[in-house]
Amino acid sequence: MPLPRLRAVLAVLSVALLVAPTPSAAAGDTPVVDVGATGAPFTGTTAGGQVRGYLDAHSHLMSYLGFGGSLMCGETFDPGGPAAALEDCPDHSPNGVPAWFENFTRKGTPIGSHDTTGWPTFRDWPARDSYTHQQAWYKWVERSWRAGQRVLVNQLVDNRTLCEIYPLKKYPCDEMETIRRQAAATYALQDFVDRENGGAGKGWFRVVTSPQQARRVIEQGKLAVVLGIETSEPFGCREVYGKPRCTKADIDRGLDEVQKLGVSSMFLCHKFDNALCGVRYDSDATGVIMNLGQFVGSGQFWQADRCTAPEHDNPIMPSGQLGDLLAGPLSGLRGLGVTVPVYPSAPLCNAKGLTDLGAYTLRSMIRRKMIVELDHMSAKAAGRSLDLLEKAHYSGVISSHSWSDEHYLSRVYRLGGMVTSYASSAPQFIAGWKQARAQAAPGYLFGYGYGLDANGMGPLPAPRTTAAEDPLEYPFRSPVDPGVTLTKQKTGVRTWDLNTDGVANYGLVPDWIADLRHVGGRRITDDMAKGAEAYLEMWQRAKK
Repeated sequence: MPLPRLRAVLAVLSVALLVAPTPSAAAGDTPVVDVGATGAPFTGTTAGGQVRGYLDAHSHLMSYLGFGGSLMCGETFDPGGPAAALEDCPDHSPNGVPAWFENFTRKGTPIGSHDTTGWPTFRDWPARDSYTHQQAWYKWVERSWRAGQRVLVNQLVDNRTLCEIYPLKKYPCDEMETIRRQAAATYALQDFVDRENGGAGKGWFRVVTSPQQARRVIEQGKLAVVLGIETSEPFGCREVYGKPRCTKADIDRGLDEVQKLGVSSMFLCHKFDNALCGVRYDSDATGVIMNLGQFVGSGQFWQADRCTAPEHDNPIMPSGQLGDLLAGPLSGLRGLGVTVPVYPSAPLCNAKGLTDLGAYTLRSMIRRKMIVELDHMSAKAAGRSLDLLEKAHYSGVISSHSWSDEHYLSRVYRLGGMVTSYASSAPQFIAGWKQARAQAAPGYLFGYGYGLDANGMGPLPAPRTTAAEDPLEYPFRSPVDPGVTLTKQKTGVRTWDLNTDGVANYGLVPDWIADLRHVGGRRITDDMAKGAEAYLEMWQRAKK
């Protein structure tokens, strides 16, 4: 297919993700901002000197500044207040009909509509399945902090190819420029929260760059915010026709720079193969779209072989007898730089693993005592990365949102690393917690957390299917901080209810955690209350 035509196809199909029913709404008369939490957040430590609090290891507070700055609507904060921060994209008017990307990701078709009013009615968004509207306004994050959250890893995120495909832009598509912009915005939010709370250092939102600093912040009853990077081409390390576009010197300069920005955690690859590693595929229709994006960005399709080991990657597309017949002979073209999207039957393994530049980057991160994000690496790349981490006896590794082969998780635990699960409806999340508990290694504190992936263009937890006959009851005491009582959250004239809306925005996280306890019992939320401490202990081991 000619490249211009391929770009046109991608412009319509960019990301085909999961869809779910639209949430219900309740209206009042007077617009308010009510976080729905009363009681003073806890401070100090346990009798054993441990901090308490739950952990989100993977969200994107500032992703509205990525992808060219016009793909996502609304801001995490704005001095003009909620009316300025929580407004729809101008190009979504009238009635959401031109919002083809939102319509496609939410409804599976570029044809659709939604209410564009935003504040104060919020009839159609934010919602658990609305991927282009702001889900993490700072007051919603504040509700979660008040209920007991004490660590939030803010992943600075971008994707050059998606930026180039999307026709509207405020900013250039250079991923490192985006990282700088989002880091600056995170510090600006810290200053903004400080001003609301009496001056410098007095706010509840604190960016931290070491486990010791994080521990002091949490002991003060505040939220420790760790900066991470989840981008497709860190330091310009893309690959075109199999040739890397970065050097070891670029990697060293890049790591030096992001550490000065306060970044402590990083992915080596994300969504597309790059000069550092191959990726774990998206599957089904999304995988087909991403594979086209892989070709647009690099000139080559993903290449896959049938796996022989238990670890494997996701399937890209259905493969039949023709794929099994042709995949082997066509793989011989790889040496000539020619790739064809024909694959054998599952299980598949990305033929690309950790490159020499990727191994150099990982070792450089170890030297700098940074946290290595294992998710999104291909099975081959993740296995090699764990080999290097084990050789270095390095604990600073995390699988933060269920994007790594489950067979590797016990190796992460044995290293003293950490595993947190993609946030999902209570029964599914509880099953993941039980599996993680069974794999945890002795000798290390077991604490559990989640990767909400807010503003990450993925689904937030849906309402429980049994919620109608067995609902979470309001008001409720936070299972992590019993001194805090929560009622239904109201923003503007919209009131949200977990039982019907699921996690429509970040403010519904405490409700979801209460539902985990309602369904799974006290033990799961006790483990989640240890999430912050377990994360800090992992980070401290990496700093030794």
